[in-house]
Amino acid sequence: MSTNNKLTLKFRCPTELDGLIPAPIPAAQGVPDWLKSMPATAFSSINLHDEDTIKRCPPFVDAMTCGFLLPLVCDLKVEAGEITWDQDLPPGGTPEFPRSPIGFHDPGQVTGTPLFEEGRFFLKFHNLWTVEAPEGYAIYFTHPVNRFDLPFTTLSGLVNSDLYADNWVHFPAYWHDRNFRGVLPKGTPIAQCIPVKRDDWTAQASPFTAEDAKRVGELRTELRRQPNLYRRNFRA
Repeated sequence: MSTNNKLTLKFRCPTELDGLIPAPIPAAQGVPDWLKSMPATAFSSINLHDEDTIKRCPPFVDAMTCGFLLPLVCDLKVEAGEITWDQDLPPGGTPEFPRSPIGFHDPGQVTGTPLFEEGRFFLKFHNLWTVEAPEGYAIYFTHPVNRFDLPFTTLSGLVNSDLYADNWVHFPAYWHDRNFRGVLPKGTPIAQCIPVKRDDWTAQASPFTAEDAKRVGELRTELRRQPNLYRRNFRA
């Protein structure tokens, strides 16, 4: 009997698109080149010695490698305020699907938000993969975590993908880099999807007990003594 108890997210696309559009990938496989190539330590002009960079910060990296990345379906060329593309997808069958990689939202849809600008349309990335989560799980769709290098910011949303699994979830995004010129390549991550188990939570706030304070003090002492302690002992 199999002992594999891994949960599965099921990504599906129309038969007509099978092999024509890039598939979602585990976020751990989509780590950007800048993170791979950056140094693990750098000289601190304040403390006058080498210190770890964010490359050695487990929470920073673990957030980037959590869940799955959904990809841009084709190259987007951005020039002179226009976005164009060249892709040859077959006509929508049953069900019908959008053939363009992007759409737009009227600016009025973000009226009253910090994103509103008169006359400035809001980008929407078309995602051609449905996502089905296990029972009791929602999917948190958000901008690819810590991807400040991307010229857009995808808005976040939480979808009950165990119940709402038979339709596409597209991704509104704010194009913040007005100086961007060039090509946003096919496969660029446009959203990160992170499964979230639905539970009822309450909050409890209280001051430290003497035992709490003792544990905190001991852990902080050990962290100073062993800088890699979190990486070795506290990662799941």
